[in-house]
Amino acid sequence: MIRRGWTLFIVLCVAVLVWPQAGYALPDPTSPVTGNGTWFDALGSPYGGCGLPQGQLDSQHFVALNVYNTPGDYSFYPRPLTGANLAKAGMWNNGLNCGRWVQVSVADYCTGVNDGAPNQAFCRNGSWVADAYNGATLTMQVADSCGDSNGWCRDDPYHLDLAKASLNAFVKNGAPVGDMYPNHWNNRRLTWQFVPAPNYTGDIKIGFMQGAQVWWPAIAVSHLANGIHGVEYFANGAWQTAQMNSDMGQSYVIGGTTNGGSQFQIRVRDAANNLINNGRIYSFGLPASCSPCGQPYTAATYTTNGPSPSPSPSPSPSPSPSPSPSPSPSPSPSPSPSPSGRCTVTYQVTDSWNGAFNASVSVRNTGTAWNNWSITWTAPPGVTLGSAWNAVITPSGSTWTIRGPAWAPNLAAGATATFGFQGNGPSTPGPSAIRCG
Repeated sequence: MIRRGWTLFIVLCVAVLVWPQAGYALPDPTSPVTGNGTWFDALGSPYGGCGLPQGQLDSQHFVALNVYNTPGDYSFYPRPLTGANLAKAGMWNNGLNCGRWVQVSVADYCTGVNDGAPNQAFCRNGSWVADAYNGATLTMQVADSCGDSNGWCRDDPYHLDLAKASLNAFVKNGAPVGDMYPNHWNNRRLTWQFVPAPNYTGDIKIGFMQGAQVWWPAIAVSHLANGIHGVEYFANGAWQTAQMNSDMGQSYVIGGTTNGGSQFQIRVRDAANNLINNGRIYSFGLPASCSPCGQPYTAATYTTNGPSPSPSPSPSPSPSPSPSPSPSPSPSPSPSPSPSGRCTVTYQVTDSWNGAFNASVSVRNTGTAWNNWSITWTAPPGVTLGSAWNAVITPSGSTWTIRGPAWAPNLAAGATATFGFQGNGPSTPGPSAIRCG
């Protein structure tokens, strides 16, 4: 499987959508489990499924977990999974297994056809056999998700999708295997289990996402000892529960210590739902360059202090904005004016796979202050909305209406906003008949 992206620039205008965070999945394996192995080239651009650029990972040995656990059902469901769809959650667990580590061991090789075809058996017309590569191991990080409509990503709950560059780095008898791929691979079985971060030292890393600003302070948290199950931020004298960015499990939208402020305090919960470092508090500010942040990742410099400010009531859910955009790489061509003449927009498909794609849209207001801004467009034939972030998108047939969110309904003169969405269907062509306002 190959993650890939391409760019298409058209006229558009922006809006934003909030999805609730939820997690319900297969339980953590208490002992090693076995599934089919596949590979992919690299994380999508600018982010992998966990909300980090590939260059910010702790290791370039990384894996993707299955979004869905729907044997025999190859349909797409809106992400993050909510309501009745929670029963369809795979080991990805709506992003809650992001940043964790897995110890992977090479298992048996298939002598037949092992192509992951829907509604077909694995290893058809052959058998599973042990060979010289069995027992080779590698510790890898969860950094992406597999939601493709094939047998691997739907029928095999413990399937692992591995970074291609890692396949020959598995170690046996103290040395890399060197040549397992391609001739001895054939999507062979892998045995794996979650483990603590290997040789962990230091503390977490915090960075702002592309598009982050005072009114949308989206961050990514990395270098984790045992994954991440939540972020809490201190605002108005109390700890609040931050909203995850769609199902990008290492990215959360926080709030300032004062309303609309640029100073932040957070604490983090690990995969066991415990506050890390005995409740350590991380204090940091929005960099002056972030109005909004132009790069996919802008590192934050933080200070730490004791367990908790006082008073410290239990965290309460807050109406934090949700999902982050999948912003356009930089540099990008100049956007074009819309038919209405009040905005310019850059539209980009950032990632596409079999039957679905991610798109990012950046919109600049070229007129006067724009209150309660909205746009409409006509979606291409066969394209439906999967999920969205930083916009309220309401499809009605092929017409999609996009509105600004409650937390940022207005767009100042010259201001730019960014949103993204996952579409089901073909990634080309882009939307047409776009109108601003």
